[in-house]
Amino acid sequence: MQAELETLIQTTRLEVSLVHDLTALMQLRSHVLGPKGRLTAYLKQMKTLSTDQRQAVHHAKQVITELLESAFDRVQAQVLEQKLLADAIDVSLPGCGQSLGGLHPITIVLQRIERLLICEGFTPVTGPEIEDDYHNFTALNIPENHPARALHDTFYLNNGLLLRTHTSPVQIRAMREHDLPLNIIASGRVYRCDADVTHTPMFHQVEGLCIDTQANFAQLKGLLTHFLKQFFERSDLNIRFRPAYFPFTEPSAEVDASCVLCSGQGCRVCAHTGWLELLGCGMVHPNVLCEAGIDPERYRGYAFGMGVERLALIRYGIPDLRLMFEHDLRFLEQFKHEIQ
Repeated sequence: MQAELETLIQTTRLEVSLVHDLTALMQLRSHVLGPKGRLTAYLKQMKTLSTDQRQAVHHAKQVITELLESAFDRVQAQVLEQKLLADAIDVSLPGCGQSLGGLHPITIVLQRIERLLICEGFTPVTGPEIEDDYHNFTALNIPENHPARALHDTFYLNNGLLLRTHTSPVQIRAMREHDLPLNIIASGRVYRCDADVTHTPMFHQVEGLCIDTQANFAQLKGLLTHFLKQFFERSDLNIRFRPAYFPFTEPSAEVDASCVLCSGQGCRVCAHTGWLELLGCGMVHPNVLCEAGIDPERYRGYAFGMGVERLALIRYGIPDLRLMFEHDLRFLEQFKHEIQ
């Protein structure tokens, strides 16, 4: 029996050396160690074998098992090497080409707004996005009981800080830090607890401020009328100013333009009124000037603010504000070649 087992070991060793794929190796294992395998026949006779014969069978099983396991490692390594060779990339070959990206529509509109206002003599300034209650509310003449201070509208942080709800705090800081007369625009991200088709918790604003001894509402109306006609590239765009209320300006107004989609005839976007609300404006409240250390008897100012996303929706006819933040390339590729 020992001679037979030695022959089986040598035969298996030879067969294993000739196998180069996993399928053939699995078949060989079955022929040797399977239910009807050549070594299994000896294992079934263990009860009738002598001690020496049992040791010979165990030795043969151990050797054959090690041969098969070694073959499995060898074949798997060969398979992996072949796969790596098949997937190899020659980095010296020319590339397949890359598709150039483009600016995000919010970035395009924001840069367009800033460029038009810079041409009107305004200087961009920036400020922190994490503000304190004083700069965000108190210095802007917003009373303690104003709804804007409520938890459902403002993101409050620890130690009395909050995420700014508008870029107006930048105006307060600029009035304190810069010499007069002053012509600035403040743009950036702002945050409010709101989310639906036309609102998101984070959005962008651009606000303008002019402080001078001769600033007046007529200048403000002329500036905004000229700006909106340039922004929408419509010289025939109708503009109207409606009385409104803002704590930090007096008098205040909402600015509407004839719907650029239906030319004022009425559609779903303008709620069939023929008008679109675009921005708010007004003369800077004397209390705000006093908080900034400016004499309201000598200086006057006007301010205006607009939502970048809202102007982008109107300019490009985008139906849902949330498309701006979903990073869908099918949507973003439409603006790849957009001119600012």
